[in-house]
Amino acid sequence: MGIESVFPYVGMVIVQFAQVGLMIASKVAMSNGMTTFTFAFYSNALASLILLPISFCLYRSARPPLFYTFLCGFFLLGLIGFLVQIFGYTGLMYASASLSSAMMNLIPGFTFLLAIIFRMEKIDCKSSSTLAKSIGTIVSVIGAFIITLYKGPALLGVSLHSTGPIHTLTQSSAWLIGGLLLAIDAVVASVFIIAQALVLKKYPAVLLLMLFYSFFIAILSAAVSLTAERDTKAWSLKPMTRACLAMFSKSPSSWGSCEEGGPLFASMFHPLGVVIAITMGIIFLGEAFYLGSLVGSIVVSIGFYSVMWGKANEGKTIKNDGEKSSEQNDKRTPLLRNNV
Repeated sequence: MGIESVFPYVGMVIVQFAQVGLMIASKVAMSNGMTTFTFAFYSNALASLILLPISFCLYRSARPPLFYTFLCGFFLLGLIGFLVQIFGYTGLMYASASLSSAMMNLIPGFTFLLAIIFRMEKIDCKSSSTLAKSIGTIVSVIGAFIITLYKGPALLGVSLHSTGPIHTLTQSSAWLIGGLLLAIDAVVASVFIIAQALVLKKYPAVLLLMLFYSFFIAILSAAVSLTAERDTKAWSLKPMTRACLAMFSKSPSSWGSCEEGGPLFASMFHPLGVVIAITMGIIFLGEAFYLGSLVGSIVVSIGFYSVMWGKANEGKTIKNDGEKSSEQNDKRTPLLRNNV
């Protein structure tokens, strides 16, 4: 194995550290007074400012036309993304970074269920890939229930009382609310994945899509925050943690690793984020790691890998069928090739 072949693996490990770093930074910022709406505004506003010159420079000569229907599609993605971020950040505020990272592994299973509902996925009970995805989805949901409903004794770290905006809740109540919000976040994120795939088919300009996506989330976050919140201190960027959190808000480094090894390769590293979140949560936030989180995370990871194995096996089947059909066509038309 050469040095170049190691780069994708190192890149994906760095991505997992960056994603968990975002969780830690956002939780610290929100515990210091910043709300989920102002956090979402600052992070997406910064992303929009960065993507604006880059996207228009890259698509200056070959930019697809922006029709009204495309802008409506971008706004819909922004609205769904806004809900994803608000549910995710609020769930993180109530729960722990390890729980948030574990619940992210529910997304492939929920995406599979929604694909069936919208008839984007065909069910073949005799197919091993369909069975693997179905069983994996059920196992992942069971693991999520274990994490949310069963906390158990603390295995690592010290169990601390809730602080900040949730200090009035007991630990069990905050944990349950956080788990439910993160489960909803996984469902909405699955809806976003399907909607994003539909929009990209019509408008295959990824950076422009990301630009409008971040822009609309920033607008929605600012509008909701100015309407629902009256505390102007939530907009303050004086604490150092608030100034630094926006730098972790977007992690474009995952694009290179996904491009090198493919989306399946990138997704296989998601459970590693649970381990990183546990470690960083104990070190930087003083969080405790509970028995329920350990058992539930293992169950969710098993279900996650089952779904991803089903997707990989399905991809191989489609590829083999395509190669067979092309070989049959070559055998049927040998004279055409000789005459060309």
